[in-house]
Amino acid sequence: MKKIPGLREACNKIQAGELTPHELLSQCCDQADLLEPSLHAFLVRGSLEDLAKEVKPGPLSGIPVGVKDIIATTQFPTTNGSPIYKGNIPKEDAPIIAKIRQLGGVIFGKTVTTEFAWRHPGPTTNPWNAEHTPGGSSSGSAASVAAGIVPLALGSQTQGSIVRPAAFCGVVGFKASFGAVTREGAHPLAGSLDHIGFFTRSVDDAALAFQLLKNDSLAEEDAIILPDLVLNEKTGIPLFATPRIAKIVTPHDHLLSAEQKQALDAAADRLRAAGAIVQELTLPTQYWDAIADMNLMMDCEAAQIHETHLKENKELLSQHIIDLADRGSKHSSEAYLAARAKQIELKQSIAAFFEQYDGFLSVPASGEAPKGLTSTGDPIFCALWSFLGMPAINLPFTKSGNGLPLGIQLIGQYQEDAKLLSIAKFAEIAFAK
Repeated sequence: MKKIPGLREACNKIQAGELTPHELLSQCCDQADLLEPSLHAFLVRGSLEDLAKEVKPGPLSGIPVGVKDIIATTQFPTTNGSPIYKGNIPKEDAPIIAKIRQLGGVIFGKTVTTEFAWRHPGPTTNPWNAEHTPGGSSSGSAASVAAGIVPLALGSQTQGSIVRPAAFCGVVGFKASFGAVTREGAHPLAGSLDHIGFFTRSVDDAALAFQLLKNDSLAEEDAIILPDLVLNEKTGIPLFATPRIAKIVTPHDHLLSAEQKQALDAAADRLRAAGAIVQELTLPTQYWDAIADMNLMMDCEAAQIHETHLKENKELLSQHIIDLADRGSKHSSEAYLAARAKQIELKQSIAAFFEQYDGFLSVPASGEAPKGLTSTGDPIFCALWSFLGMPAINLPFTKSGNGLPLGIQLIGQYQEDAKLLSIAKFAEIAFAK
């Protein structure tokens, strides 16, 4: 089968008349027909005939986009991964979906999510080995891009639900700074922690998606508008010259597989060989202790979000959601407010480390995708950066002895998304050598 181009290449070819939207959509539909019987990345997807009717002129003209099934679409049901919302058709598209359509993009289908973007997994398998998880909660989005079905998919991350599945599936997963991409119209897990982000096949593809779909309005609570990126049509985002990178030492490093630890060390060596300055950094324990505050906030907010579900449809909820809401109902309002205050305090104080470093280097997960489909993996190596609202990105790095992807995570300072993407481009080239 013909190799399907990535986002930037497809956009350029369509704009240049070297590829038609119908040809691209046809290739993607053929790929889905071939792989979906075992992959199960999509809850629902459009027919080629229907998708072709959606094509409009614009910078994303004809580009098929996978959309996590917590983000409202009027074209397809939005079930939030729950039988409670089976067949639910929202009255309005989420703003990011409306923007994709305005730019000429085509909503290819809804990708499988864990129940309400929490722990209860759907049927999606890992594209590299169907006996292993693709990660979660953005399971279908990561798998659909890794399998070459779509060049772009939307996901969400509250703890690690973009970066970790991207690592497990071997694609780029980019979570921008908190509030930089609208989350309106996405069913919340915890509003003070939720991020919307992108799965692509390269850093340049992620940069293009972010440039086109980042906030241009402050109407939403906590929204920020970041400056436009400098993107060259031929060369993409510029490289960051001689980045100063902190290789993060964590109190959870004992959880790392030998292969993931070797990958992190090798990534640091490759970056140094390419001209980066890489030094180890151990953050004060208060940062890692704050993951408990993050969990408390998530519990409390989820308890409110699922209050009606528990009253009216408890029998349709998994034990994961019931336990999450139950924990939240037992926390005091004082404890919640103290956790929010800690979030603000640490978000401000971590800026001091970026006076010495341009970015952080870490792992996205403890190792390869775990075997089995009952768990989506541990988000512990992503959680702190989500708590602090910092931009983070997974880069595919190598394969495990079992042939499964191993990734590398880079983290940037809040609102310095353009810098992080430029450093990630530098790393992507260094890792390819």
